[in-house]
Amino acid sequence: MGAAALLGSVLLTGLLKRVAVAKGFVDRPGGHKSHTEPVALGGGIAIFWVVMAPLLLAATVGLAGKLGWDGSGLPEKLRAHLPGLVSRLRPLLALIGAVVAMHVLGLVDDQRHLGPKVKLVVQLAAAVLLATVGEIRFGFFIHNEIVTTILSVLWIGVIINAFNFLDNMDGLSAGVAFICCGNLLVPGLTGGQFFVGVMVAALMGALLGFLFYNFAPARIYMGDAGSLVVGTLVAVVTIRTTYYYEGAASGAWFSALTPLVVLAVPLYDFTSVTIIRLLQGKSPFVGDQQHFSHRLVRRGMTTRQAVLTIYLATACTGLGALSLRYLPAAGAVMVCVQTLLILLIVAILEGTKSPNGER
Repeated sequence: MGAAALLGSVLLTGLLKRVAVAKGFVDRPGGHKSHTEPVALGGGIAIFWVVMAPLLLAATVGLAGKLGWDGSGLPEKLRAHLPGLVSRLRPLLALIGAVVAMHVLGLVDDQRHLGPKVKLVVQLAAAVLLATVGEIRFGFFIHNEIVTTILSVLWIGVIINAFNFLDNMDGLSAGVAFICCGNLLVPGLTGGQFFVGVMVAALMGALLGFLFYNFAPARIYMGDAGSLVVGTLVAVVTIRTTYYYEGAASGAWFSALTPLVVLAVPLYDFTSVTIIRLLQGKSPFVGDQQHFSHRLVRRGMTTRQAVLTIYLATACTGLGALSLRYLPAAGAVMVCVQTLLILLIVAILEGTKSPNGER
């Protein structure tokens, strides 16, 4: 699945790049943007369709199974998963609805620049759809449905915006999402979560194919049509993946911290830039160049160096997260401390003086 998604993403992104330039669907320089020449938009369309194709196929098969089809004609390995697909049809349809809503919202915003209020309302509606209709919500061993629904809606909204915020430098949001998905794929596969594994593999293939064109210097951007979709899918994967298993050395609570550790760097960027903007009396959702990546560049790094630094920090926290459920409680605490220390290193790096003396 991942290889097919990669090939499809490379081909479709290349095609959309040419079409976007011909149609004038480009991101023009100006304002807080750092590029000096128009860059094609439309990469998010490729990511959307590469991931949506298997989701729609799965939904079609699931609907057929619900109507009585026994899976005849399917390979035996896939046929064995038909009952599970039928049982998960409701969350699958909710996921498709939420992803479509995010993609359409992003497409419109890429062309007309919608205000933050409109975007937040639609994001909240999509999060509520996922948590209620789709029943895609955290357990956290809390059995109060209202509490888990509120927590899940808030989490989904934060992760959507975290990856939207990260889409501020060539290759950044897609690369970080790829690394995070790789770290989330491992517990999904080891836990036998076939459907989660397929979705993550498709998303990783789509992201990697897009990165062929998006890594600095970028020839195409994903725009909000892509970043909102990526954030939604990553948020859903973090919720649907099972991190705890009976007999886990670290216990249930430490295992449940896995998504926080995996996404520590995107959450750091989201939190830090939000605080900075609020302290300046600005809206957190109005774009500027105060993101983690921009702060590193102002300290003397090139765009590629800043992006690779964030990739490495994300990989470091993610690798620690993979060991959480295998460690005793003391070891799990050390992983959490290590994650905080990595973020502290990041804060020190971006807080040093730049060559011209700026902070």
